Amino acid sequence: MALTITTLKLLNGYINGVMQRAEHHAESVNEIVLTLAGAVIWKATQDVEVRTYGDETANILWLTVGQNRYALGFNHHSGEIELHERTQNGIVLASFSNKSTAEQVKQVFDRL
Repeated sequence: MALTITTLKLLNGYINGVMQRAEHHAESVNEIVLTLAGAVIWKATQDVEVRTYGDETANILWLTVGQNRYALGFNHHSGEIELHERTQNGIVLASFSNKSTAEQVKQVFDRL
């Protein structure tokens, strides 16, 4: 199930949830999450959607840029956040961790 993020309150709640989960289970991405959130806000041309699990949001976000849809999700095996083409199972376009720089994130999102 997906939740459409249409308000700042929903976006804030989603980012807070991701940050809390990252602090406990994904310390390799707990800093780059904030840069990626800014990149999503910068490039999204429609409301973003996030996966829900039960009554809570989960770690997959879909954004549309122009006519193209992308998914951002955490890969538990690599410990990175991956940007996928179209769906969370689509082609991996880029991977991000705390080792990624803001410039690297900007370059990837600039090409979307």
